[in-house]
Amino acid sequence: MMRTSRRGLLAAFAASAASASLGGLAAAPARAADAAPVTVDPLPAPSGLTSARSSVTLPALDASYFTPVTLTAPLTATVLPGTPARTEVTSGGRRVALLTHGARTVLLPGPRRTFAENKRPFVDDFGRTLPDTSLPAADRAYWGTSPGGGSWSTLGPDDTDYSVVPGAGVITLSTDYASRHASLRDGAITDVDVRCVARFDKVPAGQACSHALSFGYQDTHNNYRARLSFLTTGAVELRVEKEVDDTVTQLAPALTLATANAAGTDWTIRVRREGARIRAKAWRSASAEPSAWAVDVSDPTFGAGRVGLRALANKGCTNLPVKLSVSRFEVDAANWETPPSVTHGDWVRVLPRPFDGTWTTELEQTIRGWAGSTVPDVLAFAAMFLAGAPAVTAGAGPAQGRQVLGEAGYGYLDPHGYRYEGADFHEYMNVGWTFDDGLYTGPSSKQVGNLDCSGYTRMVYGYHMGVPMAAGADTTGERIPRKSRDIANYAPGVLIDRTDGVNPPAAALLQPGDLVLFNADSGDDTTTVTVDHVGIYLGPDAAGKRRFLSSRKTVDGPTMSDLGGASLLDGTGTYAKSLHTVRRV
Repeated sequence: MMRTSRRGLLAAFAASAASASLGGLAAAPARAADAAPVTVDPLPAPSGLTSARSSVTLPALDASYFTPVTLTAPLTATVLPGTPARTEVTSGGRRVALLTHGARTVLLPGPRRTFAENKRPFVDDFGRTLPDTSLPAADRAYWGTSPGGGSWSTLGPDDTDYSVVPGAGVITLSTDYASRHASLRDGAITDVDVRCVARFDKVPAGQACSHALSFGYQDTHNNYRARLSFLTTGAVELRVEKEVDDTVTQLAPALTLATANAAGTDWTIRVRREGARIRAKAWRSASAEPSAWAVDVSDPTFGAGRVGLRALANKGCTNLPVKLSVSRFEVDAANWETPPSVTHGDWVRVLPRPFDGTWTTELEQTIRGWAGSTVPDVLAFAAMFLAGAPAVTAGAGPAQGRQVLGEAGYGYLDPHGYRYEGADFHEYMNVGWTFDDGLYTGPSSKQVGNLDCSGYTRMVYGYHMGVPMAAGADTTGERIPRKSRDIANYAPGVLIDRTDGVNPPAAALLQPGDLVLFNADSGDDTTTVTVDHVGIYLGPDAAGKRRFLSSRKTVDGPTMSDLGGASLLDGTGTYAKSLHTVRRV
C-alpha cells in the first residue's frame, strides 16, 4: 500500500545514474566551477536500424553556458499583463523563470535538448478473432490493428477474403484471380528489417500461387516485394521484384529454394532494406535461418512506403479456393523517413504548492537552485516512457524494486485485438495505491507496463512530480482526476484556453508542459462527454508545428509521432481539429 509520489526518487536516480543509463539527465545541478560534463545521450539518437527508438540529447555542457545563468545579480519579479496572470523573473535583464499564478509548473531556460522518436519494433502474431460480427458491416475491421505497428488495410476484391483466427491472418484466393494486398497504414517507413511467416493450405494445381512480403509500398500498382512462387510440382522459387505502374521488373534472377514442398508448410521471408540496398532471403520456418542473404541488389525507385503482404493465384489455378495463413508479421527495426523531433531550451519544473502571486525569499532560493540544473524535469520524465526507453527501477522508498520508468504500452488486448483503456500509473508498476482522497485501488497484473492517456499524464505529473491525485473523479481542483474528461475541468492549476464550441482554442500562451485535451471521438463519448484524450505539450518541432506527447492505442503507448494521427496542434489532423482545452498544472 502506497501514498503519493516521493520526490526523493530524484535523489535515488541521481545516485544510480550510471546503472540506470540516465546519464547527465539525472546528474546534480551543474555550476560554472564544475568540470565540463560529457555529452549527454541517455537514449542514442535514431540513426541506422540498430539504434534506440527514441532519444533525448543535450550538447556538451561547459562553463560558457553556465556563466550567464549563475544568478549573482538580484532577481526581479514582474507581473505580466494578460490572463492568466504570470510573473516573469529576471536576472541582469534576462528571464530566468516564468511562473503562472495558481499553477505549480515553472518554465525555465536551460541547456537546449532534442527530443526524437523513431518507429518501434513490433510483432503481430494475430492473437485475435476478426471480423467482429457483432459490429455493423461498415464498422468491421478484417485484420484489425497490429500491436504497435499501425492498423491493417486490406484491399481487393472482397472484404470477406480477409479474416483473422487466433494465431493467423487469413487471405482467401478465389477464381477471380485478383491480387490481395494487406498493408500497414504507415507510409513513412524507409529503412526496414521485416519478416513474415506464412503457409498455403494446398499445393496449387494447374498454375502457381504466390505470396510476397511487400515494402516501399506506395499502392497496389507500385511497390517492392520479395515473392515466393509455389509451383504445381511442389517447387518453391524466390523472386525479388518491383512493380511500377503495373509493370513488373525482376531485380534478381529467380532462385529455386525447394523442389518438393508439402501443403501447410510454413515459410519465412525476410527483407532488410537500407537506402537503395535491398537484401532478401527465405527458408522453411522449421529450419534454421540461412546465414547469407539469397539476394543482394540496389534499386532507388521507391523511397518511404508501407510494409505488408500480397497473395495471388495465377490464372489457370484449378484447385481454388486456396488459403494463405500468416502466423507472424515482424518488424525487427525500422526508420521513419523524417522522425519527429523537437529542440528547445525550455525546462519545466514543479513547485511544492501553487504559486499565489507572492514573490518570497523561499521562492527566490528555489529558482536560484533550479538555474542551469539538468536534474530530470517534467519533459525528461515524459520522454522516458517512449519506445526504446530503458527500464529503471526505484532503488529506495515505497516503490523500491518496482519499475517506474521505461518503454510503456497502452493496454492489453481484448479477444478482437482492441486495446482496453484503464492502465493507470500504479498499474504500470503493478502496485496498489492509496490516493490523496483516501481511496485505495489495487494492482492489475494485466496492465503491468501499460499507461493509457490519463494514466501517462498522472505517472509524469502525479507519481514523478508529486502533484496530488484522486482515485477517480474529483471536483476539488486539488487533485488530478483519473479520466481526461475530469482533468479538463478539475485538474489542479489554471485554465489557459478552451474551444468556443466551433473552433479549436488558439492557446496563444501555450508553453511546454501544459496539458492538452481533445474531443477526439475515441468511442467512449456520450452526449455529455466532450473530452476523451489528454497529452503533454512538448514544443515546436523541426517544421515549426506544435507537437505533444500522449499515450495512444494505435501506437501502443506514449508517443510524439504521427502514426495513427499526427501528434500536432496545427494543420487539419484529428488532434489539431479536436483540441478542446489547455490547462497548466
